[in-house]
Amino acid sequence: MNGELSPNAQAILLLTAPLLAGGARPTVRPLPLGDYNNLVRYLRDTAMEPADLLGSEGLRELDNSWSRLKTRRTLEDVRRLLQRGFLLAQALERWRARAIWVVTRADDDYPNRLRKKMGRQRPPVLYGCGDRDALDAGGLAVVGSRKVNDELIQYTDRVGRLAAEAAVPIVSGGARGVDQTAMRGSLEAGGRAIGVLGNNLERAALDRGNREPLMDGRLVLVSSFDPAVRFRGWQAMERNKQIYALADSALVVNSDHGHGGTWAGATEQLKLHYVPLYVRSTGEPSRGLDALVARGARWWSEPETPDKLREIVFDDGTQVPALAGSPQGELFRSEPEAAPGVAVVRESRPAELAERMTAEDEPESPDEAPVPGKNEKRLLLVMSGEMSRKEIRDAVKLKSGSDVKKRFLDPCLDKGWIEMTMPEKERSPRQRFRITSVGRAWVEAFKDE
Repeated sequence: MNGELSPNAQAILLLTAPLLAGGARPTVRPLPLGDYNNLVRYLRDTAMEPADLLGSEGLRELDNSWSRLKTRRTLEDVRRLLQRGFLLAQALERWRARAIWVVTRADDDYPNRLRKKMGRQRPPVLYGCGDRDALDAGGLAVVGSRKVNDELIQYTDRVGRLAAEAAVPIVSGGARGVDQTAMRGSLEAGGRAIGVLGNNLERAALDRGNREPLMDGRLVLVSSFDPAVRFRGWQAMERNKQIYALADSALVVNSDHGHGGTWAGATEQLKLHYVPLYVRSTGEPSRGLDALVARGARWWSEPETPDKLREIVFDDGTQVPALAGSPQGELFRSEPEAAPGVAVVRESRPAELAERMTAEDEPESPDEAPVPGKNEKRLLLVMSGEMSRKEIRDAVKLKSGSDVKKRFLDPCLDKGWIEMTMPEKERSPRQRFRITSVGRAWVEAFKDE
């Protein structure tokens, strides 16, 4: 732990972190990202900051305006979250004992790469172990499936070792298969690695195999989820964005076609444009990789020297030619880097805010990464082809006359998990609904729970 937490950092942890150190399940759910962002916007508009909510005067001010906030949570929820001071003290002590640090969006040393690329989507809290400054070092993100054959394991290991020779950090998710192989290849060759975890940071921080590279500054582990949290599929999906945002370029070693966490993360990245996205171009063919190229990814030129690898990783985003003998024989369009000037929601004093964009000028994030609730999950799991309202009502086992639109359809439509076949004729009796690629990605995540 680096120093004491500021009042702002304390407030942010109380509002957004589950604080699992005590072992018991939270009695009140922390604010999700969307609700927290709405609260931050309100605080900025009223010349307040999160720390002000630790006092009675700040809560009274919030009480007067709560109805204007767009949130399903109650003011009592906020009060109960802010009253968890003893639990926070327990959590901090537990993290210190495991050499785990914590940084919040209010802190100056929050990673700039996440600020600039993720904007409002960046997590309010990050937990980590190792050299925190390394999170802004960039590098090559290497991603792929957990289950891969020996040929792809050897391929990934070579990429990691070449990155070490080129002094390019490997950024990956720490999962079995491609992620761990790329990181291990780099570390064994004397290189550096950033592991972005979706769960079990505590266990990874205490793992004997990580001890030496953590201590000598070549490995940093980071997670936006409580260090003691267990695995859930959606956490791995949320982690994907952070992997790409912390890198300069990304290489997809393998991917299923149309489903799976790697596919969901890569296709999302082709829309977000945090970094140029490359796919493996040698070895066994892959329908998933071909489909990613068709969507705008580039073929990896399979560099054999450190200099060539650095040229690709730190490429400025101009034209990249297709490889000789690859399925494509044309120049691929460049993928732009993250757009400069992405607005940042800063939890800071009003005097500092005058130099930044106002909340009204800040563009809305296209995806606040909401998590499917019970009803949304039920709907996504039964979606098959194009379904009518009656077919959906029967599939989720609702009685005749029940409001399937309000309880099931509207929440999933609003979040882009399903779509109408005739959006221009919303009330048509021939209207049908189908699951989207984002919805299918959630279904794949549910299978891992």
